[in-house]
Amino acid sequence: MLDYVGERWGLIAFQSFQHVSLVVQCVVLGSLLAVALAALVYRNPTATAAANGFSAVGLTIPSFALLGILLAPFGFGITPAVIAITFYAALPVLRNAVVGLAGVDRALVESARGIGMSRMSTLLRIELPLAWPVILAGIRVSTQMVMGIAAIAAYVLGPGLGGFIFTGLSRLGGANAINSALTGTIAVVLLALVLDLLLVLAGRLTTPRGIRV
Repeated sequence: MLDYVGERWGLIAFQSFQHVSLVVQCVVLGSLLAVALAALVYRNPTATAAANGFSAVGLTIPSFALLGILLAPFGFGITPAVIAITFYAALPVLRNAVVGLAGVDRALVESARGIGMSRMSTLLRIELPLAWPVILAGIRVSTQMVMGIAAIAAYVLGPGLGGFIFTGLSRLGGANAINSALTGTIAVVLLALVLDLLLVLAGRLTTPRGIRV
């Protein structure tokens, strides 16, 4: 195993960078879309229920199935991988953003409006900062989840560590098959742990001091 990793260290490092880059970009895009949608619906109970239902149903769609469906219009490559990963990344963030925004004390919101703050200013300066810990929890869940889905994206020739996993599985019984699958799997787990630690640190730095746990 160590010999296998040593011989392919350059390739492993490059594909690890591709994997992290793909995940981070998709999580950022998915989070922005999810928070924007949550900001539009959280005041309306019907719309909130629809958003929560959408996020729950979306998570039941098998990633293999979604990637297969995306092959028809987009073909193989990075495009279907980005669409699928962004879709899954947005779902936990959407649910948490709705819960976080709806949970902000209405008295604080009314006080802000009472001193002349606009609805947008209240959202950006009062509601989002107070909801941020809940939103960040959703981002952490999202990141861990899509780290694995990004590996499955190798099915449509997406970039990242999934290539090692699929190569190993396709050659079971052959030389280095287990080593290849284990290398991809272990690397994904380690990268997921590193990203989660970075998000914890980001949470400490970005959460208002008065609401830190």
